[in-house]
Amino acid sequence: MVKHWRVDREEKYEIVEKWFLKDLEMIDGKEADTDNPYFDMHFHKVYNMEAYSCASKYTFARTLNKLNATYLKKDFKIVNFDDTYLNDDSIWSSSNRDFLVVMRVCFYAFNLLCLSLCRFS
Repeated sequence: MVKHWRVDREEKYEIVEKWFLKDLEMIDGKEADTDNPYFDMHFHKVYNMEAYSCASKYTFARTLNKLNATYLKKDFKIVNFDDTYLNDDSIWSSSNRDFLVVMRVCFYAFNLLCLSLCRFS
């Protein structure tokens, strides 16, 4: 866990706490249907966390999931996250998933706007 603060124009970071991935039992995204940066990490006790954004929360969960699959291959639970954004085989998959998701949402919104402005006779 990293503590972040700003002193004048300088940004400071301090490592407050460290854990091993092998000790992580579960990540709880709290609410899969809402756009929030809050999640819980379950070790020997539960730690309430806040990511910089919802996108960074999902990026963090994907990274932990990949690290676990590559090195530990243990039973690792990720709950209350939207599986569409966690899986590599989904249609949203890309090397830059968060940008791709925003682009697709904008594309669909633009299409809806165009359709709503068209007049049908």
